[in-house]
Amino acid sequence: MMKKRILIGVSLVILLVGATAGAFYIGYKKGFAETKIIEIKGVADINPNEKVNADFGVFWQAWDKIKSKYVKAKDVKDQDLVYGAINGMLESLGDPYTIFMNPEDAKKFTEDVNGNFGGIGAELENRDNQVVVVAPLKGTPAERAGLKPGDIILQAGDVKLTDIDVSEAVKIIRGDPGTEITLLIMREGFAAPKEFKITREIIEVPTLDWSWKNNKIAYIQLYNFNQVAPSAFYRAIVDTVPQGARGVILDLRNNPGGYLDVAVNIAGWFLKPGETVVSEKFANGDMDVLRASGTGALQNMPVVVLVNSGSASASEILAGALRDNRGIKIVGEKTFGKGTVQELEDLKDGSVLKITIASWVMPGGKILNGSGITPDYAVDLTDDDAKNDRDPQLDKAIEVLESQITVGQNQ
Repeated sequence: MMKKRILIGVSLVILLVGATAGAFYIGYKKGFAETKIIEIKGVADINPNEKVNADFGVFWQAWDKIKSKYVKAKDVKDQDLVYGAINGMLESLGDPYTIFMNPEDAKKFTEDVNGNFGGIGAELENRDNQVVVVAPLKGTPAERAGLKPGDIILQAGDVKLTDIDVSEAVKIIRGDPGTEITLLIMREGFAAPKEFKITREIIEVPTLDWSWKNNKIAYIQLYNFNQVAPSAFYRAIVDTVPQGARGVILDLRNNPGGYLDVAVNIAGWFLKPGETVVSEKFANGDMDVLRASGTGALQNMPVVVLVNSGSASASEILAGALRDNRGIKIVGEKTFGKGTVQELEDLKDGSVLKITIASWVMPGGKILNGSGITPDYAVDLTDDDAKNDRDPQLDKAIEVLESQITVGQNQ
């Protein structure tokens, strides 16, 4: 069994966490090799677990200059310097998914992943030095205000968000329930940026809804892969399949991801036990193959999957696994393309590192990161469709599924 669960959510749920400034430190022995001896007091755990090929004397020189010459040095907390340096170290990796959370932010992160948080309810990501909306969450202020996947947030309130880390954007946009934030949004098709005024709320992360389509199709909307998703999915299947469902539409649109083991769990309903769901490729070249387990109760059920540009990480893994293993058709728009694995590592003071440890490889051999999944049937959903309560993507999914059901009946 894995040491810890692996979190694969795409970036940060808006208004999830915000990283504070501070800096890492690790060992100071090389500092004593410098011409000037710098005395560091109150330092603990200075020896790394392995040999480090770096001159930390430079770090301690900078530390000394800050402590001795910075005009507001008396107001600076040593621990904040440590946290800031850790942030800087991780930023040097150029990986937006590897982040540091101080104890306060780590606590908020845990609360948010477990299902409740304050804010506007959207998933954010850094892309090309811009803060981009991955997906608004179902039923949240962000969705009601009209935010869409791919929206670029240029400004939040009076603060410009260009060249700002997404964790800092989170801290700016997040606020007390009932307060208002104005976001300046640029979207493909906009002639100029537009303002969106959004009132913050306590966000209850939705998990799943289901309904009947044409009296025989179970339409299941899965909004994220959180800890309660497996039980919610089980209830949906129990409420539909025994009642005569002849096909399933699995709607993963605007589903930004969640826990990897939840995606594998749900895939087990549709695949034969032992079939590959996804493989993790590590830095040393090792591969860890994650396979379907469970009953495979829906392995012979006709299925169509709906995706869009807000479908990310776990959504892409599940959709790709169903297509590669069973040839299940995918309808909608190209997915987000988030294909790396993050693991949570607890630090001694309650801080947390969310660190990228592997890349995903789909059962068919495709590396997911950056490329996304191209649907078998590409169908756009326009603003005009939304205003007039039309859903051509769902209509196409129903058409494709009904043709499969008809073929099955004639065999």
